Formats: sequence, structure tokens, C-alpha cells
Amino acid sequence: MNIDASLLLQAAQAAAGGQQYPAATLYLVATPIGNLADLSLRAIQALSLADALACEDTRQGGSLLRHLGLHKPLIALHQHNEREASAAVIARLAAGERVAYASDAGTPAISDPGAVLVQEVVSAGYRVLPLPGPSSAVTALSVAGDTAATGFAFAGFMPTKAGERRMALQAVLAAERQSQVVFEAPHRIVDLIALLAELAPMRRVTVCRELTKQFESIHTAEAAALPAWLAADAQRQRGEFVLVLHAAAPQAAAEDDLPAEALRVLALLVAALPLKQAVALAAQISGAPRNRLYDAGLKLKNGGDE
Repeated sequence: MNIDASLLLQAAQAAAGGQQYPAATLYLVATPIGNLADLSLRAIQALSLADALACEDTRQGGSLLRHLGLHKPLIALHQHNEREASAAVIARLAAGERVAYASDAGTPAISDPGAVLVQEVVSAGYRVLPLPGPSSAVTALSVAGDTAATGFAFAGFMPTKAGERRMALQAVLAAERQSQVVFEAPHRIVDLIALLAELAPMRRVTVCRELTKQFESIHTAEAAALPAWLAADAQRQRGEFVLVLHAAAPQAAAEDDLPAEALRVLALLVAALPLKQAVALAAQISGAPRNRLYDAGLKLKNGGDE
């Protein structure tokens, strides 16, 4: 055990050693999504006490244990064997052991294996204790600043087939009052952004890339502006992505509620500029809601026949 691991274990014991860690219990351990320093002291203490570690990938699990100077039996438990591997975990619980479970990164059972394991363990009559910690979905939500949202929902990865993806994204966008968290892989991010720009050009989106890692980036803009932003730098298309689709701005009861001065400014700008640019400037000048200005601008562009 090297000195760094020893210090980590001592700190974990000092901070969390006085808590209860019952035997015959499954511990769900949230692990870092990119920065090892985000591993909690309570998680370290639970891992040090565990008799075995079930993990989505034994290479990842083994690396985490080595970082802590720990050596534990490893149980591979992933999406292809979760039900079968749960039996091995339950057998250890039946023997009075503590078993920890960690997915590759983040909180287990959120777009990662773990839900089946929890269901099987509870059905067998054993306790499951969650150890909260890193979550890319919650991390992205915290930085999105979506003040219009009444709550949030986790949509995870969209389907890979084009038709199914369109339908799924339309369903997500239909929940206009909530923030929606979407995951995406680097080889599909361009297609997803293009579809968002088509389906909801005025919806604000926070694009989080490589959260907590060295090249982390966070960018918020209307969906219509994102394809050009993504194409401007090839680096922006690399890494793991978490997108927060902001709630739609509340709709006004009637356009006539817009202040007369805002409508006057909008009319002048629409006559001289493209609609999107005119709306953006009118919103900055007047302080009126952008979505209502956009609707009014459409009518002005169409001669009031909307």
C-alpha cells in the first residue's frame, strides 16, 4: 500500500468509520465520472469493509481498488449477465458478507446496470444501502441554470435508428415544463444536435462534454445555433456528452400582452434583419420574452396571416 492510499483510508476511517455498515448488505457505490478526487470518504470506507466488489467491468473495478490499496474478490456484473451474476451476490449476502457494487462511472442503475441487482437482492430479503456521489445527469442539471423548469426527467440515450430517434426526441421535447437530460456518444452527437435544431430551434440546450475531466466544456445556446458551434471546432465533437434540454419558456396568453414599445422595436428590426437576429435584438432591447417576440415576429414576416 502506498502512502497516498494509506492516507485516504485513514481519512475515510476518521470521517465515516463511526457509521453503521451492517453485514449481509449490498452497498451501491457511486464512483467518479472522470475525476478520482470525487470519490467520497464514505465510499472509500464502504469499499474497505466490503468482502467483495461486484462491478460492471472488473478492469475498472480492479483499478479503483488498486488506487485505494485494496484487494477484494471481483464479481463481473454487467448488462449481459446481471440476473445471473445477482445470484452470486445473493449467495455472498446469505453468508453474511458485505458486497459493494459499482458501475464503470457515476451512480449505479442510472443508464448503467444495477436496477436488476437491486430488485433481486430486495426480493431475496436483503438490505440495499445507497452511497450517494457522482452523477453526470445531476452534475449537468446543476450547471444548466434552467430557471423555467418545474422539475426534470432523465431520458438517457436516444435510439440509434433515425426514425426511432426522431420519435423519441419528439416525445422528450413534448414535456415542455421539465428539464430533460439526454446522453450521447461522440459518433452520434452531430446527428442529435442537427435533429434538435430541426425540431426545436428556439429551445435552449446545455451541452456538457467530458464532465469533471481535463478537457471539460459546458456551452448553453438555442438549438438552432448549436450545429454551427459544434462544427466550428472538431474538439467539440469528442468525448462523452450530457445534454440538458431546457424547459420551454411559458407561453403568453395573448401576443397583445407584449408591451407596445417591444412590438415597435420588433417591427423595425424584422423589416431590416433575419427573423432570428431581429428577435434576439428585440429581446435584449425591450426585455420582453423571446418566445413571444418570435411568435409576433413570425406574424410580421407573414404579413399578419399567421
